Amino acid sequence: MNVFTIKDIENLSGIKAHTIRIWEQRYSFLKPQRTGTNIRYYSNDELKTILNITLLNKYGFKISHIDKMNPAEIQEKIMGLSNTQAQQERVVNNLIQQMINLDMYEFEEILEKQIAARGIERTIVLTIFPFLEKIGILWQTGHINPAQEHLVSNIIRQKLIVGIDNVKTSLRLNKTFLLFLPEGEYHEMGLLFVCYLLKSRGAEVVYVGANVPMKDVQSVAVIKKPDFIYTHLTSASSSFNFERFLNNLSFRIGKIKTIISGPIVFTYKRQPPPNIQFKKSLAEVLDLISSL
Repeated sequence: MNVFTIKDIENLSGIKAHTIRIWEQRYSFLKPQRTGTNIRYYSNDELKTILNITLLNKYGFKISHIDKMNPAEIQEKIMGLSNTQAQQERVVNNLIQQMINLDMYEFEEILEKQIAARGIERTIVLTIFPFLEKIGILWQTGHINPAQEHLVSNIIRQKLIVGIDNVKTSLRLNKTFLLFLPEGEYHEMGLLFVCYLLKSRGAEVVYVGANVPMKDVQSVAVIKKPDFIYTHLTSASSSFNFERFLNNLSFRIGKIKTIISGPIVFTYKRQPPPNIQFKKSLAEVLDLISSL
């Protein structure tokens, strides 16, 4: 069983910790346990409960009414939500619940249905990215089982690779991108999606992979002469120094334009070197590609 803090619940549900505490006092659907030092913690079932209740509350149901529903009634009301955004949020919450249950068959089934209905790109934008944004904080804090992270990551990675392999486009973008992740960074999903976006728009992509020494990036860049270098930083080891990485990257790749995206760029408050740009959202990445 996973154990979640009230901060985890806040991040996953979007409900402020203060509101969660009020709900606990007034209603019966949440009964967190406490550590020896009186800190709240929540079980898998309580996380699922609050995800469902939050969704219903967001789309018009009063908490006092939800509190009187049994689990079957709550599920019936959730399935009956007709708002498109509500349906999409329900899918994301369902993915989180299947991850917690370690039900990878159902997790993959959900993704397959989304891809069949929407295509890989819209599934990534509307389903996979919101899912990853919600659980990303849990990966960084270690509040989910490593087995859950590996199993989920591998399924999503497989879907992305299949999408990349199946790209067929008549577009031609006369630009070459070198994509890599630095040493200590193994989370490829963001970078694989960028690879898909670039290939689907006709760019040439040199995908070097994860955990790549900077000297190897430099060697490939010398041979391939890319127009852009791109990396997406999700997390890094405790020894990773972002400023040192930026300086080393800038020194080794010279004047090649370099793009960095991912959660780590939000932690850096200084100006990057002149040849390096940060992209802090998917919209910014898409704007960059469409501008080429």
